[in-house]
This record gives sequence, structure tokens and C-alpha cells, in this order.
Amino acid sequence: MNLRRLAAQTLTAVIHNGQSLTSALDHHVAGLANPKDKALVQAIVYGVIRHYFELNDQLAQLVSKPLKSKEGDIECLILAGIYQLQYMRIKPHAAVAETVAATKHKPWAKALVNAVLRQYQRDSESMASLSEKTTQQHLNHPEWIRKRIQQQWPEQASHLLAANNLAAPMTLRVNRLQASREAYSQQLLSLGFTHQECQFSPFGISLNQAVNVDELPGFRDGWVSVQDEAAQLAADLLDCQPSDRVLDLCAAPGGKTAAILESQTQLQVLLAVDIDDKRLQRVQENLHRLHLKAETLVADATQIQAWGSSLKFERILLDAPCSALGVIRRHPDIKLLRRADDIQALQTLQSQILDAAWSMLAIGGVLLYATCSILKEENEQQIASFLARHPDAEEVTIEADWGEQRPHGRQILTGQQQMDGFYYAKLRKAG
Repeated sequence: MNLRRLAAQTLTAVIHNGQSLTSALDHHVAGLANPKDKALVQAIVYGVIRHYFELNDQLAQLVSKPLKSKEGDIECLILAGIYQLQYMRIKPHAAVAETVAATKHKPWAKALVNAVLRQYQRDSESMASLSEKTTQQHLNHPEWIRKRIQQQWPEQASHLLAANNLAAPMTLRVNRLQASREAYSQQLLSLGFTHQECQFSPFGISLNQAVNVDELPGFRDGWVSVQDEAAQLAADLLDCQPSDRVLDLCAAPGGKTAAILESQTQLQVLLAVDIDDKRLQRVQENLHRLHLKAETLVADATQIQAWGSSLKFERILLDAPCSALGVIRRHPDIKLLRRADDIQALQTLQSQILDAAWSMLAIGGVLLYATCSILKEENEQQIASFLARHPDAEEVTIEADWGEQRPHGRQILTGQQQMDGFYYAKLRKAG
């Protein structure tokens, strides 16, 4: 199988069919046995989507008229070719030859792809200059995201937009029940994996270069998990005590569930709830790999009368559904798939789950609200509305050196202190 064709098929699934990048990539590289082949396809796909608006501008300059919608795969193949020539350390002749060879299923496209990529090679400098002038307006972001960021974070906007277009570091969380960070760090060094210890998570390690998880010492034995440092902060913020009953809402894929169990081994119960059966299976798989146990339940967090109206918990983690604009650097397809009118619907859903979760919190208990968003309406404004609705709720100030204190909660902006964009607010139920 031609790897460029696989990349184009994956891109077509995302750009033209609206599939998530993760699921499309998993599907199309499933048959590749060589990790280097998978890595090449992934590098091309992620790169094209990160730079989609810029590359699409350049494509428009190279063709006399837009390709028909049914030729989306050829369009994506050309985008992949331009990306290789502009950004990858692949010899130009090899990039062009392999990309042209990927048209075997559509022989008519061979001449077109070859001509477009050859023209790009000849005119790349002048095209880059022109593209730079036009892409200053959208900075490889859809207009609505750019405007939201610039309106809400005017001083940090240029940094945020730039950070979104960079690849995120591969960060690990050492399983404190299996090894210390210091011991695991030595294991990594012995294998030649250079890294830094995270500043704010006492169990975090950031690798200088991403690797396949199977290359990590002890990964299959549960010594370590892949998790951004911002997400690692949740377990210690929740501060679970022995014999606590803990509810983890919207738990999939289970990174925070596992971190809670690693942080406190004497919980009375931890119930991980998610509405998606397949995603909840990933929670179970992750816990099994880490030698941890929790109860799991497929359920709608807004409909607690159907499954948990009589349950009470001392600690609740609500990792709320959100726009995910804080993790664009990890999931660049968000820029293509998320829509402006999604935000209001997400706000409503967050509000409903918050109210439902609050009814399950024991008096004196703590609810930790978390999102991977940087939008104020999903974060500090959502908490302000919640506090106005619930006189028995009091906010617990999060004292920390990471992120920045907001009117309610604490916000990490994308790339700030090397972390993903993340928000936390801590609420206690008064007696």
C-alpha cells in the first residue's frame, strides 16, 4: 500500500467526511505492521491538518479551477505533497514521485498531481510570500476561533494561535504505585530517551521526542501512562481521602480515573460513568493495564434519576464535555470539525451535568469541574452561573503556581508552562 495514498484517504475522511482524526487514522493505518510507516502517515496527516488553511490557499493558486467534491482524495493527495515539500525532511524527488504514484487508482490524476507539485517546486518562494500575506488573517484557524481567542484573550492571542499550530510534547504520568519518578527517569535515560521532569505534577515526565508507547519501559505492565501535565493536576486537586466514595463523570478514556486510583488506594468506591459504551471500554482497558479496579457504568450524566438519584459521593470529578479548544495542538482536526454554534449547546449540557452532579455530592463534599477549553463561557462564566443557582455551593480557591487565577477557578492557556489549555474550579457543598 502506498503510504501517501493512505495519508490522503485519512485526510479525506476528516476534511470531507467529518470523521475525527483519531478514528480515521486508527482505521487507515490498522494494516501497517512497520511502526516507521505508521509514523510517516501520521506525520503527513497531522501536518496537513495543522497547516490546512495555508496549504489550501497555495493549492488554490496552483490549479486553474477547484477540484470537484468527488475528487476530494486527489485534493488531499496534493495537499499532502505540498506539505512534504514545504515542511518535511523528505527529498523532494522522493516526495513527488511517491505522491504521484499514489494516483494509480485514478490514472487521469497522475499528470495533474505531477504538474501541480512540479509547479509548486518552481514557484514555492513566491507562493510562500503571497500565502504569508493572506494567512496573516486566519493564522491557520477558522475565522470564528480566531475571533473568539482575540476577543477573550487579546494580550495572549498571538501566542495562543501560534501554540495551537505546534505539536504538543509527549508527557507521561508515572504510576506512583509501581515506581517513583526518579527511578523511571533513570530507566528512560538508560534507553537513551532524553526528557525533563514536569514542574507542577510530581509524577510527570516530558519526553524530548515522541515515541511509540511500546518502546517505553514497563508501559504494558502499567508503570506509566501518557497524559498531559495539565490533566495530571486533577487527581491531587480532588484530594481524595481514605474511605471516600468518588464519582468520575464523563470519565472516558480514563486517564484521570486511573490517576485518582493511583493517588488514593483506600477509596470505598470509585464509579466511572460515561455515556459512550465504546469509550468506557477504553477506561476498563486502561485500568486493566495499570492493575487498577473501579466500577464502571454506561449512563447519561444528565439523567441521574434513571441510575443514581439515591447515591451520594464525597468527591466528584466532572471532566465536562467542551469545545476542546485548549487541546487543538493535540487534536488539530478540532479547527476543521468544531463549529461556532456548538458552543451554546455545550454550555447548556455542561450546566445540566453540573446540576445533576451537585445533587449527588454529599454535604461537605468537593466537586472538581474541569474542561480542556480556554473559552470563558465554558469555564469561569459557567461556574459563576452555577454559584448563582446554588446557594449551598462555595468555591474553594485553588492556590497554585500554574496557570492564572480567574474570577472563578484557575485557567491554563495553551502552551502556558508547556501545558495544554485547561480549566479547573473547585466547589464545596455547604452544610
